[in-house]
Amino acid sequence: MKKILKNSWALFTGMGLIMLAHGFQGSLLGVRAVKENFSLSSTGFMLSGYFIGYFVGAKIIPNLISRVGHIRVFAAFASAASIVILMHSIIVNPFTWFVLRVITGISMVSIYTIAESWLNDRSSNKNRGSVLSIYMIVLYGSMALGMFFLNFSKPENFEPFILVSLFMSLALVPILLTKKKAPKFKKIKGMSLKELYQASPLGMVGSLFYGTVQSALFSLLAVYAASMRFSIFEISVVTFLLAISGAISQWPIGKLSDKFDRRLVIIYSTFASAFFALCAIYASGSMHYLSAYGTNKFWFYISIILFAFCSLPMFAIIFAHTNDFIPKEKFVAAGAGLQFAFGLGAISGPFLCSLFMDLVGSNGYFIFLIFFHCVIGVFGLYRMKIRDTEDNPDSQFTAIPQTITPVGMELNPATEPIEEPTKNEGSNSN
Repeated sequence: MKKILKNSWALFTGMGLIMLAHGFQGSLLGVRAVKENFSLSSTGFMLSGYFIGYFVGAKIIPNLISRVGHIRVFAAFASAASIVILMHSIIVNPFTWFVLRVITGISMVSIYTIAESWLNDRSSNKNRGSVLSIYMIVLYGSMALGMFFLNFSKPENFEPFILVSLFMSLALVPILLTKKKAPKFKKIKGMSLKELYQASPLGMVGSLFYGTVQSALFSLLAVYAASMRFSIFEISVVTFLLAISGAISQWPIGKLSDKFDRRLVIIYSTFASAFFALCAIYASGSMHYLSAYGTNKFWFYISIILFAFCSLPMFAIIFAHTNDFIPKEKFVAAGAGLQFAFGLGAISGPFLCSLFMDLVGSNGYFIFLIFFHCVIGVFGLYRMKIRDTEDNPDSQFTAIPQTITPVGMELNPATEPIEEPTKNEGSNSN
């Protein structure tokens, strides 16, 4: 563990600063959109730009890394992300912010791809699990802490945007000063959606709809809270609780899926998530009533914690379930295919959810989450009647972040190492 930290401290430090900025930025833009009186549909459209950029970037960035190298690409897109957040404070309208969010999405997937490729290169079969664990702690912990910077200054001011940009820019320092050589980029082959569906219908459909859920969940939570008259501090608390609860729940729910049919765990988790989202709606009706401790938001916070505990491990369980039905040598390719399906779903999530909120009010946010969680659960019940469970000894649950790229899938200790590219496949220069 000490050796991992020693060899990769620059990368972990840089990613920590980037996720501080990313967590802060996500909440900041949602709250600022409410303050600027953006319509809910405009806000959802604007926030969906990030996932469009993420999806597009995942396709084009690998070739760019192969041509110019990890360090140059990291520096270019971290700088782009730093500049873009400042532009949000200068030009304030939904369409411009949509374009800027597309650029941010491309920048972030580039950064994730580089970081995960680097970690793969520094890892061996013996320590990939430990490396992935540290990576998850850095991502979730830094993102959760970043949400509290929302209290730094009013969202209407320039200062919060400057602080986000500062964190992004600081992330460049340890990466650019590292003495370690950049890795050779390993190209990841994916699976077609048809092939993936044939291998695991629940894996593909679950990833598609969970991408829809996940993107709306994080993008619009701050918007929901602001529309319900939460204070800035309360918004940072609720977003923090969501991220931390989801991180903590990865292992206990994942280990349950190793002991029981993963489809049962997926089904119970999705319906439990829907139930706790319903509890959040019920709690929201009374959370502005005065109590001995001020406004009564306690049960709302509890509902959010329990919802995140059940919902956020879902993608990792879907990934493990898919691996139950495919050979070990295709784990990485299947992961890339699942990410593709997840990305397709994520593009529509914020906009569709905002339409729900436009139609039925702020609690349309939770109605949206309830509906799509139930869709996954019902499809899981259907698949259990069609197909028996499989016992694949090579498939074990591994906690993975929702932001993981196809390159990062190789960090799963159960995957087969990817062969190094040959000279004929291109060269890497920095």
